[in-house]
Amino acid sequence: MKLSAGLRRRLDHPWVLGVLGILTVLVVWQLIAASGSVDKLFLPSPAAVLAAGSAQAEAGILMADAIASIGRVLGGYALSMLVSLPLGIAMGSNRIICRLLEPLIGLIRYMPAPAFIPLLIIYFGLGELPKVLLIFIGTLFFNTLMIMDAVKFVPAELLESALTMGGRRFQILTRVVTPFIAPQVLDAYRINMAAAWNLVIVAELVAANEGLGKRISLAQRFLRTDEIFAYLIVIGLIGLVIDLLFRLVLRRTCRWAI
Repeated sequence: MKLSAGLRRRLDHPWVLGVLGILTVLVVWQLIAASGSVDKLFLPSPAAVLAAGSAQAEAGILMADAIASIGRVLGGYALSMLVSLPLGIAMGSNRIICRLLEPLIGLIRYMPAPAFIPLLIIYFGLGELPKVLLIFIGTLFFNTLMIMDAVKFVPAELLESALTMGGRRFQILTRVVTPFIAPQVLDAYRINMAAAWNLVIVAELVAANEGLGKRISLAQRFLRTDEIFAYLIVIGLIGLVIDLLFRLVLRRTCRWAI
């Protein structure tokens, strides 16, 4: 069956199919929960999850936990972005620096970041610093290597043209290389932000007084699966908002790459 031109245009809207996919999952979820084939302890209904989330929000717990987790993520990830940008550019543009650091970064990159938690607690205690540093450690090397690869793939013709016009090394880095790799850098930051959220939840599960991960741990202890689902959905929504913000920044600052 062929779709009308008007319907095809509506379906081509970037939000339509995405919302349709989410609604499909919700409908299937509701049907399974309503059928009674799965105990509500293991699969609460969407209504029960919404009620649990609303109760946490009204008590002020949800907002306090969300603020705590967002603050940790932004702190650790901002530090990672600040360090990875010059480091990645230096490794991508200088063969000696690349050969010196790439093996070391490649080695550390394969060490699971959560394995650093015991050391961070020993060194810095149970405060906020170890949680922020865990996010920093867990995202720094991925950001750095992705930025390094972006620099390496700058077209040689572009660099040769800049040199022909009298550009110096620093000028080429700041006026040619950096603008060229800006879309790839923002995309790398957007992709690796998911790892930052994974790490903060792990850190809060281990040692925290508040945060979304801590609340999930407490809900698991008392078998409150509706609260677990509610907090997981909140984490997903926060991540979606951050992802959309990165996309917005990319569209506004790098229109030539879209």
